[in-house]
Amino acid sequence: MKIATWNVNSLRARADRVEAWLERSDCDVLAIQETKCKDENFPWELFERMGYEVAHFGVNQWNGVAIASRVGLDDVERTFVDQPAFGKAGKDPAQEARAIAATCGGIRVWSLYVPNGRSLDDEHMPYKIKWLEVLRGQASEWVQADPNAQIALMGDWNIAPFDDDVWDIQLFRDNNYTHVSEPERAAFHAFETAGFTDVVRPYTPGPGVYTYWDYTQLRFPKKEGMRIDFCLASPALASRVTGASIDREERKGKGASDHAPVIVELAD
Repeated sequence: MKIATWNVNSLRARADRVEAWLERSDCDVLAIQETKCKDENFPWELFERMGYEVAHFGVNQWNGVAIASRVGLDDVERTFVDQPAFGKAGKDPAQEARAIAATCGGIRVWSLYVPNGRSLDDEHMPYKIKWLEVLRGQASEWVQADPNAQIALMGDWNIAPFDDDVWDIQLFRDNNYTHVSEPERAAFHAFETAGFTDVVRPYTPGPGVYTYWDYTQLRFPKKEGMRIDFCLASPALASRVTGASIDREERKGKGASDHAPVIVELAD
């Protein structure tokens, strides 16, 4: 069985590439982020004609998450319990389309698009940290309630947990960039203490192994990327992992997303 995560950065703009990748990869479950569409203009037919059931959560032209599965799609859940909403100062908070879950072939798959902190002093940063703290609390409860639960927290985490996960850590520190700050990294590593494991890194060791390359300043050909897309697995699911990879080739060519698909292979 293969499960994967991919920030497609506008599903409608990259429908052809997503369809071609699904055919080529023979993937059973795909967690998608940044669909950038509402439910009413989601390309449902793309997945249906390929034999995938799909669940989507999108409220506007921003964010948006989905799960496509050909091994079942049950108990769909939009947002996790007590998921924080975001509102700028003086405005009512609104729930963003950043998390969706479904049970696929016995695995509870979460497609997650973690908020981007934008800058260290931006209103989005405390929102990001709180969002992760609440999710980590929920995830810990899931595993405590059922140690045999097979859970995959998959998506764009907007965090580079280690220095090797960015092309120039000194540049990031000198400029007080997000993604590498201590609060962000602590929020990520808290999932490890909750029992979840990054199951891709052992099969894709760094440095220089990335999942995202900014469109600006020719970051991809310069190999100036970041590792920010992950699959964190519960203990029961982690024990089934037999391999993992990052499809860097999918970042190449016209119309590519700025992220590459991340694939996890599981024993039956």
